[in-house]
Amino acid sequence: MPLQNEQIRGELADLLLTPEESLGLDVHGRTDAAVLVPLYLEDGELKAVLTERRSDLRRHAGEVSFPGGRHDEGEADLQATALREAEEEIGLPRTAVDIVGALRPTPTIATGYAIYPFVGVIEPGMTWTLSAREVAQVLELSLQELRAGYRRRRLIRRGIPILTDSYTVGDHLIWGATARILSDLLDRIAPLL
Repeated sequence: MPLQNEQIRGELADLLLTPEESLGLDVHGRTDAAVLVPLYLEDGELKAVLTERRSDLRRHAGEVSFPGGRHDEGEADLQATALREAEEEIGLPRTAVDIVGALRPTPTIATGYAIYPFVGVIEPGMTWTLSAREVAQVLELSLQELRAGYRRRRLIRRGIPILTDSYTVGDHLIWGATARILSDLLDRIAPLL
């Protein structure tokens, strides 16, 4: 039986970490950061909202990622960071997000971030306002398609070969920290897919 909008929040919350549990986990990284994992239900199928970063950025250029960034001094907490970054990067109002849980924090290897992912449910059919400085496009991808596109692959990054989990949908490749976040999400919510 397909999931309904009114039951998705509770179903997800039962399978995810609480934000407090996630924040209590230690992760290696010099700089705390947070991402929002926006999910919505459309025609009984769960979809995730990701961004493709601009190709001319100094860090993580052209990569597919969840909206997010570094924690700013004076910000209430990392959940506030994730919501602020999603609003800045794709125009997703904080008030349009219902945080239902969190995932395991993960480090970035090359840039030294400790990323804390927060999962939020949004309504389908959002209109995106992209940050011209950071975001090339918004991707709304089916979690079932993402799961089907999984494979371990060898990539060359900065001249160094790495073996990494990856997900491919169409010509969009997701790897690195975003792939680790996605893998944790897909493992946890497998009963819903």
